[in-house]
Amino acid sequence: MKKIKDFAEKDRLQQPLLVKECKNGTTSKGAPYLNLVLQDSSGTIDGKFWDVKPSDAEKITVGRISLFSFEVLLYNRNLQLRINRADEIDEDSLDLSEFVIASDVSESERREKLQLYLDMIENPILKELTTGMLEKTGEKYFTYPAASRIHHSFLGGLSEHSLSMAELCLTVCEHYPWLNRDLMLAGALIHDIGKTAEMSGAVTTEYTLEGKLEGHISLANGWLSETASRLGYEDTEEAILLHHIILSHHGHYEYGSPVLPMLMEAEALSLIDNLDARMNTLKAAMENVKPGEWTSRLFALDNRQFYKPKG
Repeated sequence: MKKIKDFAEKDRLQQPLLVKECKNGTTSKGAPYLNLVLQDSSGTIDGKFWDVKPSDAEKITVGRISLFSFEVLLYNRNLQLRINRADEIDEDSLDLSEFVIASDVSESERREKLQLYLDMIENPILKELTTGMLEKTGEKYFTYPAASRIHHSFLGGLSEHSLSMAELCLTVCEHYPWLNRDLMLAGALIHDIGKTAEMSGAVTTEYTLEGKLEGHISLANGWLSETASRLGYEDTEEAILLHHIILSHHGHYEYGSPVLPMLMEAEALSLIDNLDARMNTLKAAMENVKPGEWTSRLFALDNRQFYKPKG
C-alpha cells in the first residue's frame, strides 16, 4: 500500500484510507459532492468526491476506514484526490496503526520527560497543583492531540507540545535567570490540559459540545480551581499565578485569552507557546515540499508561503 506522503501526480490507486473529515457540498449547478480529508500514518490529504450518490455517501463515515478508488491531481501547488468510488472494508483485516498519525517521540520517552520536569519543580504547592491537574486527565495527556488540524494534530501531540515547551522554558530561564522557573515549568505542562475535554479523541479529532461552548482555557481554569480547593491551596499566590498563566497563554484577546499576560513568566510562556506551535506547523508543511520549492499558503501563519532552501 502506497503511503500518502509518497503519492505523486497522476497516480491512479485503490486502497484503504481513514476518513478524518467529511463535509457536504453543492456545485453551482446543484450537484452534490463531498469534501474529504483522508489519512494514513504518514499524513493527510484533501479529496473531492464529485457527483456523489447517496449509496456512495453511506459508505463514508468519519472515523472509519473505507476503500477508495482515486486519481492524484495537482491543485494550487498541492496534491489532491479525485475520488471515483468508495467501498466498505472490514477494519478487522487491517493494521489500524497504519492509519494513525502519531508523535515521533515514543510514549515511554514522553513519560520519562514529564517525570523529569515535575521533579525539577521545587515549589511544593506548584508541584502538587501540577500533579493534581495531570492526574485528572490521566492517560489522555499522552494520547490526545494539541489541536484538530493546525499544530501537533496527532496522537500524543498534546504531551509532545507541552514537553517541548517545558524544555524551551529551561533554556529561556537559563538565559533570563530572574524568571520563576517553577512557574514556567508548571504552566508549560498544564496550559493546554483542557484540550482533553475540548476535543473528542486522538484519532478522529472533533470539537465536543463542551469544547465549542467553553473552550480549553476555561475548562482548564475550572479544573485548577477544583484541584486547588481539594488540596487546600485555593487562596495561595501560587494558585492565583498559575490561573493567570492558563488564562493568558494565548497572549491576545483576539486569540482567545480572557486576560493579557501581566507576569513576566506569562509573557514568556505565551511567546514560547506560539514559537513551538509555529515551528511544528512549518515542520509539517516542509515535509511535503522539495528543496527549491514553496509551501502552499499557510492559514495559521498569516496565509504566507515559505521557501525550502536547496542547500
